[in-house]
Amino acid sequence: MSTKNELNDWTVKQLQEELRIRKLPVSGLKAVLIERLLNNSGHSYKEVRKTQSKMSSDKELEKHEHTKLTEEMKEQRHKERDERKKIVIWRKPLTTLHYFILEILELIKQEKASVLRHQKTFLSIFLCFSLCALFYMYDGPHQSYISGVEKYFLWCGYWVGLGILSSVGLGTGLHTFLLYLGPHIAKVTLAAWECGSLDFPEPPYPETILCPKDGQKGVVNILTIMSKVRLEAVMWGAGTAIGELPPYFMAKAARLSGDEDVDNEDLEELEDLISTEETSIFIRLKKAVPQIVERVGFFGILAFASIPNPLFDLAGITCGHCLVPFWTFFGATLIGKSIIKMHIQQTFVILCFSKSYVDHLLKSLANVPYVGKYIQAPFASAVQAQTRKLHGGEAGNQPDNNILGFIFEKFVTLMVIYFIVSIVNSLAQSYAKRVDETKRQSINATSKAAKAD
Repeated sequence: MSTKNELNDWTVKQLQEELRIRKLPVSGLKAVLIERLLNNSGHSYKEVRKTQSKMSSDKELEKHEHTKLTEEMKEQRHKERDERKKIVIWRKPLTTLHYFILEILELIKQEKASVLRHQKTFLSIFLCFSLCALFYMYDGPHQSYISGVEKYFLWCGYWVGLGILSSVGLGTGLHTFLLYLGPHIAKVTLAAWECGSLDFPEPPYPETILCPKDGQKGVVNILTIMSKVRLEAVMWGAGTAIGELPPYFMAKAARLSGDEDVDNEDLEELEDLISTEETSIFIRLKKAVPQIVERVGFFGILAFASIPNPLFDLAGITCGHCLVPFWTFFGATLIGKSIIKMHIQQTFVILCFSKSYVDHLLKSLANVPYVGKYIQAPFASAVQAQTRKLHGGEAGNQPDNNILGFIFEKFVTLMVIYFIVSIVNSLAQSYAKRVDETKRQSINATSKAAKAD
């Protein structure tokens, strides 16, 4: 306890603060405040400050220990992640296939649990599908309309599915624009210029596009060709927008859960990117994505979705982490990818495969020194084969032995096989991650129990 002389050296503000700490009245003159402190047992102002300083020091120590523990856990997760990346079918085939099957069974269990939690919703959906199936199978005059609607929806679903596969990132995205949509637009473009008409069948096309037999010409330009392939392009773009949703939902769920120990590489990349002081051009571009999305909102997302760029996943993670509303994110992504970006890509492909450009390209290939004629021959053969097919007849029914067609077919097959293998690897690594998380939780539980004892 301080003496009266010591308290006389205190200011009124210090005396009032000491009284507040002791939960005593703070009104009155300085002499009254001193008397009130002398009559009340307790610690002096300096002693209380010393205690508070000690508590602050303890908090800093605790914070330092927490940071150190977090870094250790992060390092452990990185080691586990590096080990999981080795679980691939060409390095550990038996382990990979075993984990793949276990992950499939685990996903089935989760879906079963989800159905049991939402029985009424799933029952309603099942009844709706059952009624639609009965209506579909029942014979009657409505079957002609159903047939047209069925073809239309299957055609749209086909392109939406390809768009989803292109961006969803199941192991690695299948580049369906280069493999399917781009060649389809090129095929329609070549057909339009060769036939001088766009009067061949609307989607879904038959296996082979044929020029109109009546030989009637029509208006063929970049706008009419774009209108011919607009449905496929828009549906593919919508599919790519849907494929961007998983990173958004993952980041949003992690933020809402409040769990700091989230083993997710994308979220860690975002956190490291925000905190890094590196100033390389690529890092600055990556840092600009979350900054622009967070500040500009809808129009920032729209801008990044409207141009082909490999950094859009980072925008989706940022939107989820910043709790951007779903329709703000998905609406901007849908407009950007299915309308603006797709018209840019359509225009590029149509220009590249216009008749004048193709003729000029074939002539230019012949001028390449030494190997020009060897390069020109397969391209010219491919164009001639396509022309024969468009006009049908006996020549169009002959087998196609073009080397470029053979190479492209095998390339597509290899890409699809690699895509399937990457899905197997990804699901196997997902199960290995479950195993690692289970081990970590068990160790944490054991540690907490030991501390409690």
